[in-house]
Amino acid sequence: MTKFTIDDDFFDIFPDAQINVMILKNINNNLAKEEQDKVDNLLEKAHEDAQQFLTEEEFRKNDVVDKWRSIYQQFKKKKGARSSIEALLKRVDQGKGVGSINPLVDIYNASSLTYGVPCGGEDLDTIEGDMHLGVAKGGEDFFPLGDDENEPALEGEVIYYDGKGAVCRCLNWRDGQRTMLTEDTKNAIMVMEAIDESQKKATNDAMDFLKMNLENYMNINSNIHHLDAKNSSIEI
Repeated sequence: MTKFTIDDDFFDIFPDAQINVMILKNINNNLAKEEQDKVDNLLEKAHEDAQQFLTEEEFRKNDVVDKWRSIYQQFKKKKGARSSIEALLKRVDQGKGVGSINPLVDIYNASSLTYGVPCGGEDLDTIEGDMHLGVAKGGEDFFPLGDDENEPALEGEVIYYDGKGAVCRCLNWRDGQRTMLTEDTKNAIMVMEAIDESQKKATNDAMDFLKMNLENYMNINSNIHHLDAKNSSIEI
């Protein structure tokens, strides 16, 4: 992967969007028990912080959930597709919690829960060619996490994609098996989405939180890029 680009057709739907991007290099995604315990505590605290977004008795009426459902109505999507932050908050709301997966994923889940924003990450070394965020032509191959069956993207769906197919469908809804973050991941791209002005502060704060905790717990130094319609591409 040499470049990440947001296509013009994405901004045709969401002209005021800002996509925050972070590139991580030379990752050790295996922590000693003492450090992993600290990450576990960070994720546990994030569950408590997430309660601020769960103030309504009916789950779908919570502001974060309602906002992202409205956003997902603006493009073609698979039935039942929801933003990743809704999925996380639903687990908290139901008392199931968000379990540990690996340090990198745990820290970005903590960021999502703390600020009520979606966050996603992909293994850079598995990306074929350049990576894009744009509108699907339809038929882009996609093998969901934990599933061996191809579930191609729909025409008009907003997806992250590369030269081989869809990387993540419906913005940050569901990652693909091919590009998932694992304990063997050495290089990664992290993304957070703010679709309008009202979401930008929380998304910026969440990205700063992610950067700080990646430095604290995983000794990863990184730079944050804020992409929008006027600045829609970065070199990796």
